[in-house]
Amino acid sequence: MLKKTALSAALALGALTGAANDAHAEISANVALVNDYRFRGISQSNENPAVQGGFDYGFENGFYVGTWGSTVDFDSTTDFNGSLELDVYGGWGTEFGENSSIDVGYIYYAYPGDDNGLDGDYQEIYVNYGWRDLSLGAAYSNDYFGGSGKFWYLQANYDWSFTEDWTLSLHVGYNDFDEDIFLSSDKGNYTDYSIGVTWSVVGVDLGLSWVGTNLKEEDVFGYSWGDDTAVFSLSKSF
Repeated sequence: MLKKTALSAALALGALTGAANDAHAEISANVALVNDYRFRGISQSNENPAVQGGFDYGFENGFYVGTWGSTVDFDSTTDFNGSLELDVYGGWGTEFGENSSIDVGYIYYAYPGDDNGLDGDYQEIYVNYGWRDLSLGAAYSNDYFGGSGKFWYLQANYDWSFTEDWTLSLHVGYNDFDEDIFLSSDKGNYTDYSIGVTWSVVGVDLGLSWVGTNLKEEDVFGYSWGDDTAVFSLSKSF
């Protein structure tokens, strides 16, 4: 999925629309390996590799449901020690006009296995609008990760398939927190960004992205989780 597209979290909301826009109902699956799982610019795997995968079912009327999971690692020195993220989501998407599409839905992020008492689970509603190769999205959570309060996410993405097998992807996102406790500093918002290419060869997608944020290490509990970095991905869809 989504983070779900992992190409960024890749790309997060946009990855949800695929099953919904298919002409016929279908079941699909995906698996991926990344050298660093980044979501909204921040490492979810302590800058280590992660294994990911998911299933989607798209109905003929545009509705879809799915699940997606990834290994995570927030380091034993934090208040969260879960090693798995498991997302479930559903929504509706459709195309209209000659080049436009819209997607609305709900996603629940779960972190089973955490025994330190920090409630990492949270939920979001989202809307995504696409026009040609450009997409604009917004997501809202009434209580974000770790009980950090209300949260808004705004993003813009541009995906250009300049050959049959190569795609250039540009992304920028704005993260806004109602409370400052999500980050370790008093910073209540930050920007994430990425630029990447994907090469499809013999049914496998190879990705290389440059991902980062405007956060400093002191904003992320002294870690370099928000620093600029190269993210490599190997993925396969079925």
